[in-house]
Amino acid sequence: MGNSDPIIPRVPFEICPIRSSLGVLGKKWTLLVMRDVAFYRLIKFSQILKNNRGLTPRVLSLRLMDLRKDGLIERVSDPKDQRVVKYRLTKKGNDTIPILTAFIQYGAQYHSEKVFEDGKPHQLAELFPKERRVMLGRLLSYARGAREPSKSMMDSNSRSSAKTDT
Repeated sequence: MGNSDPIIPRVPFEICPIRSSLGVLGKKWTLLVMRDVAFYRLIKFSQILKNNRGLTPRVLSLRLMDLRKDGLIERVSDPKDQRVVKYRLTKKGNDTIPILTAFIQYGAQYHSEKVFEDGKPHQLAELFPKERRVMLGRLLSYARGAREPSKSMMDSNSRSSAKTDT
């Protein structure tokens, strides 16, 4: 395939999956909230606010509600003190980590003067040398040429995670 050839999926889309994904992930602040939940693993509301200057408590509440509704994150109450609530990714939410990883790679490569003290571009392998499996998720098997899980297996995983995340 040459660089001028279009990249067409073997199975036609009814609706573009990028457009569909942007319904939730494309809202302002959402990817930064997902970044915090994904990489801090278990994070409080106040920590997310602190990490994102300009994000208001109201908007953060709305984003967290949207992400919970979409099954990407879940609230976890501290067993010792039910008033302490933290957020973490669901199994479905873990599939957003490769999206975040792509943004990290892009920023590390093309915005290095803003991102790094040394101002030089850096590669993912340098930034996260032991986290390849987490950072790439299911894309890792695709990159290696392995077969993806069957559609029926994916559908059953989606249904089971949707049931447990509500």
